[in-house]
Amino acid sequence: MNKPLPDLSALIGSRICHDLVSPLGAIGNGVELLGMNQPPSAELDLIHASVAHALARIRMFRLAFGAVRGEQRISGREVASILEGLGRGGRIRFEWSLPTDLPRQDAKLLLLLVQCCESAMAWGGALTIAHEDAQIRIAAQAPRLRIDDALWTALNAARPPADPGPAEVHFALVPGMLATTGRRLALRTGPETIELSL
Repeated sequence: MNKPLPDLSALIGSRICHDLVSPLGAIGNGVELLGMNQPPSAELDLIHASVAHALARIRMFRLAFGAVRGEQRISGREVASILEGLGRGGRIRFEWSLPTDLPRQDAKLLLLLVQCCESAMAWGGALTIAHEDAQIRIAAQAPRLRIDDALWTALNAARPPADPGPAEVHFALVPGMLATTGRRLALRTGPETIELSL
């Protein structure tokens, strides 16, 4: 009996992120040690903030683009710490309401959709994420949004966009995750708001 082929791109994503987290963490620790022996400086603060943001991004990419096996679950606290790291010092403020733990596939889908919203929020704004009673809701609020009609129309139809670029790969991955999780996406966009629910 032939076993199904593993999702190699997801495994590669997991491997790359795994291998980058350790050296980034070491850089962060080194910056903290430097800070203990020197007076506060804008340069060290900038390096520390940049490393923290890079670590949050890598952790998000590992979960959003990495492999998920079976019925794995993830701590809501871990997802919250990723969102907290993304919001620290960035243009987008994150608010969340997450359960104690949730299916890893739900967390993967949630973070892919967060990236879709981020793509439209080039000028910043607020992103509210809730996972309650097995429902996922994401609301983006911004003074100005950059909505790419082709990407969002494809997302609303739960199909991959025709020719996504590297900066739009999350839009291409959402339909597959919707099928995997058995969820349906409801989507509304406006000049200043995006509302997603599953």
